[in-house]
Amino acid sequence: MSLRRRITLVTAGAVAAVCLVFGIASYAATRSKLYSSVREELVSLTQPYLGFQGFDRRFAPGSESTGTSTVATVAPSSSAAQRASAPGALALAECRGVHRSGGPNRGIPLGGARGYLQNVCPNGHAYAIDGGKPRLPVTRRVIAVASRKAPSFYFTAKVQGTEEEIYVVGDRHIRRAVEAALPLDSVKSTLSGLLLTYILLVAGGALLAGVIGLWIARDALSPITRFTGETEQVTSALERPRRLDEREGPDELRRLAASFNQTLDALERSVKAQQHLIEDASHELRTPMAALRSNIQIFLEADRLPANEREGLQQAIVAELDDLTQLVADVLELARGTTPDELVEPLELETIVRDEIDRARRRSPQLTFTIDLAPTTIDNSPDRVSRAVANVIDNARKWSPADGAVAVRLAAGVLTVRDHGPGFKDADMEHVFDRFYRSADARRLPGSGLGLAIVKQAAEAHGGFVSVENAPDGGAIVSLAFGPATTT
Repeated sequence: MSLRRRITLVTAGAVAAVCLVFGIASYAATRSKLYSSVREELVSLTQPYLGFQGFDRRFAPGSESTGTSTVATVAPSSSAAQRASAPGALALAECRGVHRSGGPNRGIPLGGARGYLQNVCPNGHAYAIDGGKPRLPVTRRVIAVASRKAPSFYFTAKVQGTEEEIYVVGDRHIRRAVEAALPLDSVKSTLSGLLLTYILLVAGGALLAGVIGLWIARDALSPITRFTGETEQVTSALERPRRLDEREGPDELRRLAASFNQTLDALERSVKAQQHLIEDASHELRTPMAALRSNIQIFLEADRLPANEREGLQQAIVAELDDLTQLVADVLELARGTTPDELVEPLELETIVRDEIDRARRRSPQLTFTIDLAPTTIDNSPDRVSRAVANVIDNARKWSPADGAVAVRLAAGVLTVRDHGPGFKDADMEHVFDRFYRSADARRLPGSGLGLAIVKQAAEAHGGFVSVENAPDGGAIVSLAFGPATTT
């Protein structure tokens, strides 16, 4: 998936999520507010019917009914006695009789805007305050409120096809409960419309955010698109050096252009170095190959030569083949560059130095080697370290006089090799580590001019260093380190 699409989707998703959270929160808050309004209205409906001290004696015990009216036969003076003799019956009479004739429910169907009320006695009998048939459900919890065993509460029920919000409250003067109901049709209708509005809001917000996100992504990525086009043009024409403009565009792109230009500089230096290496190697290979070709041609007619000349010619061919092999090996070593080797292992540096000194002694038995080697452990490539140490010691051996001395010291992870030869000339000091560089005096000696270049490359591959200087009393000093070391 492209970055432009990702930005568009993330923007649209974020806005849609915000709209969704806002919609849910608003819907919940509105729903709570509407239900709170209905419940407040239910409370106000029950207030006129709570705490009414009189009761209609048409519902008192011992009354006689005539037609649709009921007449009490109990005298007013004997009402107290009657209550005392039959408290349960009188309590029921009070529960039934506490009402107001012509109340708000008279003639109003259930579900009306003015609400519906009914009394509930402790025995579970319900009586509509308007004198009609009770319609609201009577549950155990409602009876518990009428018996003063539970507090008031709200609940929702479907009554005669209408969803009602019902409020049940106990009377603190008479053992009864009053149920008040209001229809939720208007609340449900309002919430349904609000839900549809919020759904459209979320969908519209997501769509608008997608359009805006697409525009933002296109505007934000246009500099990157131009930058990509420029980099493609630059990388497709590396043979014609060109750099990106570091002065235009946002700060981030200017920094990216500068970093890219630095990468191109490093790549160009690497390419040039490889080209120079190939050119120098091909130049250096011409001489030994020409000599080898000439000697081989002569050797083909060796039957015309005396035996001693034929033997010398064979030795010369072998020596030239050895030099050519060594030169190719040195070129391959330099081609590896300063990249750290993948094959790295702990090495005892003093052991490698001692082995190379023994090899140098066999080649030049007339030289004296003084050794001071501290036990040192490094993490490096065995082949690379051995070749670098051999080149340093061999360089000192070649430049030392016939009966000279070479001092080799290893301390604090630094290998120091000092000879008593002519040392380095001032003009040659800055070129001693250049590839194929050979001083005027070195051209008369065998070699390719790659020895110290290989030493420098091996030292820097793992964070080490190499340096050269002339000793005050004559001779050259080469100091070499292969990076972090552990000494004991």
